[in-house]
Amino acid sequence: MSVEGPIDLVQQVRAHLESLQAAGVLLVPRGGPIAVPQLRLVPAPPPDAPARPVAAAAPVPPADPLESRRRDLDVLRAEVAACDRCSELFSTRTQAVFGSGALDPDVAFVGEAPGSAEDAQGEPFVGKGGDVLGRMIGACGFTRAGVYLFNAIKCRPPKNRTPTSAECINCRDFFRRQFELVKPKHVVALGPFVSRLLSGKNATLAELRGTVHQYRGVPLICTHHPDDIEKDKTGRLKRETGFDLKLLLSTLGREAPGAGAK
Repeated sequence: MSVEGPIDLVQQVRAHLESLQAAGVLLVPRGGPIAVPQLRLVPAPPPDAPARPVAAAAPVPPADPLESRRRDLDVLRAEVAACDRCSELFSTRTQAVFGSGALDPDVAFVGEAPGSAEDAQGEPFVGKGGDVLGRMIGACGFTRAGVYLFNAIKCRPPKNRTPTSAECINCRDFFRRQFELVKPKHVVALGPFVSRLLSGKNATLAELRGTVHQYRGVPLICTHHPDDIEKDKTGRLKRETGFDLKLLLSTLGREAPGAGAK
């Protein structure tokens, strides 16, 4: 906006005194100079002048979904560690055993509950049974770090007894949330307890094996638990597990390592 002609000094002084009065200044010492505000005259832009560009706000980088899920898993891990819903398990456990492995894996292996070695170390599938599972994972062409390992129940039942219905209900939400955050493409249930639990079918393991079931929309394969395979001296459970792993690989659209070698 432009200002034309001289500015009336009296008007400036009057405006200045009114502003002092509005600010609560009731007395001005005599003899001193009165500051007169100076106006900076800015010429008006011509009518056809282009508008000045407005600086664009810096773009906000999109959130990393994978990193967000890792943070959510850490929050869930802390919830599981502090859980005391099952008073007997909470009072007898060394620690909760959450799970380990990669997110978005091709396969997740699910066990029943931690054993004594898992309870002591805080990691799933360690000890002799863990060694057997490691060989099963390798036979499929995977690595332990490339799959996900966890249990349906997060705390060791005393003397490795079968979890109760109440314990399954108490841990069910933890397991489902963990499953949704890990997002496996296929699931292998290890042992009759977990096979019935995840398939939702009250059947024997022999009846559940050999068929692709579903758990929350994900293909589910049922097979023997590594601890049972390790204890079996006949070799039958090992052979049957081999058939189950071939079914898994067929469902994945893969061949067993070395299957095409001459």
